[in-house]
Amino acid sequence: MAEISPALYRAGDGEPLVLLHGFTGAWHHWRPVLAPLVARYEVIAPTLAGHLGGPPKPDVHTLEGAGDSLERHLDDLGVGTAHFVGNSMGAALSLELAKRGRARSVVALSPGGGWDPGGGEPERIARFFARLVRMTKLGMPQAELVMRRPLARKLGFRDVMRHGELVSPPDALDLMRATLGCTMVEDVLTALRAGTAHLEALDQVSAPTLVAWAQHDRILPMERHAGRFRREIPGVEFRVLKRVGHVPMWDDARLVGDTITEWVDRHSAPTRAGALA
Repeated sequence: MAEISPALYRAGDGEPLVLLHGFTGAWHHWRPVLAPLVARYEVIAPTLAGHLGGPPKPDVHTLEGAGDSLERHLDDLGVGTAHFVGNSMGAALSLELAKRGRARSVVALSPGGGWDPGGGEPERIARFFARLVRMTKLGMPQAELVMRRPLARKLGFRDVMRHGELVSPPDALDLMRATLGCTMVEDVLTALRAGTAHLEALDQVSAPTLVAWAQHDRILPMERHAGRFRREIPGVEFRVLKRVGHVPMWDDARLVGDTITEWVDRHSAPTRAGALA
């Protein structure tokens, strides 16, 4: 069942671990942590619908509808329950599926959808992504040359990570292509502005959940976005990931990999069996 294609990375044996990337990304956002994870688990990292290489854009305009689309995608892949790890929008979708009983455990890295109403955050986020797409489009013609320079990568990715210089030039180009290849941009911006990208009923999350927030998150600052997750998810554990930005895998792969494996191993089948013995 192994597969490596634009639509899906699937490899390894053991507990099923689903990795969900953020908005305008693709499964390759997880490249820095794949090696240690695939050595321990069956890793299933799909490219989300409407994103470059993924299934066609679904006709949905709510986070719940996106959860329905993802659930059907996982059914098609033969994935039942699994451990879910998500970043940003992928973390919001992980929590949405945890509400439905699909998650054995969840690691939510700077999850989206949790802002308090009335603060203007959805409009700010929409403006950020509109600018991101616009600037990426402007920079793409010269990107192959410019992204050879570490300082250019650091500056170009400064909003999503602290150390863009650590990203290889080919990976930098892949990140840019994914942004421009996302067909969901206008739909998501519309949902943000309409208030339908909000994650509701967090008290229904029915899986052990770790919310781990990037200390230097410039897209979803912790002080404005973490509160509801900490207050409303039953039994949630909260951590701050030091010295990393919004997409932390590229800043500190070891920190993110260790955070995932510690949580998944703690809540995997042998651990549960031992606890019942």
